[in-house]
Amino acid sequence: MQRYILLILGWLAMVFAILGVVLPLLPTTPFLLLAAWCFARSSPRFHHWLLYRSAFGRYIRHWQQHRAMPPGAKGRAILVILLSFAFSLWMVKILWVRLMLLVILCLLLIFMIRLPVIDDGQETR
Repeated sequence: MQRYILLILGWLAMVFAILGVVLPLLPTTPFLLLAAWCFARSSPRFHHWLLYRSAFGRYIRHWQQHRAMPPGAKGRAILVILLSFAFSLWMVKILWVRLMLLVILCLLLIFMIRLPVIDDGQETR
């Protein structure tokens, strides 16, 4: 029974992760890591698919090995964050929502800037 619950939770996390790619306030990475965790404990087949066949596999493997982002990913992630929040700020006309978006943007950028970037060849300390 636990296996099926973890499978369902893993696929729900995948759905939210995919939605998070296009929705500015929905994070992608935590849902991907949750899906990897659920699949590792419930289905070796889906776990292998997520790590080696999906578009996110390289990033998940890199995070599991180094607890860091691969080179180039941080810049692309920050660019996508800025573009999606700029679009949201342009679309939203309510002042308090704009302020909330700006606060979230600042916190997210601080978090992203602080994440380490490590090459596959580098060793973590």
